[in-house]
Amino acid sequence: MTAYAVAHLKTPNPHPDVLEYLERIQATLDPFGGRFLVHGAQVEVREGDWPGTIVIIGFPDLDAARGWYDSPAYQEILHLRTDHIDGAALLVEGVGPDYDPAKTAAALRR
Repeated sequence: MTAYAVAHLKTPNPHPDVLEYLERIQATLDPFGGRFLVHGAQVEVREGDWPGTIVIIGFPDLDAARGWYDSPAYQEILHLRTDHIDGAALLVEGVGPDYDPAKTAAALRR
């Protein structure tokens, strides 16, 4: 099942350390099949408050996403971003192609 690393970057900042992070991150993703799906795009807020931007990276599965995040290569560069950008990051598993939200609602009603 596809999984995602999602980051809400509240204070995007082109600090030199952040630029180095950007130059080095793809090499940490490659061994785990990670690829950027959304990266720093201008968000169109329709509900609520959303300061900053969003990053979404896709992985083949949750184990690959965990492996990437916990890898020595990524941990080595992580501080380059977190020292300069306030935000939150999470790993989440996606749903399959046959996912039906009505079935989820029915299960929750039971």
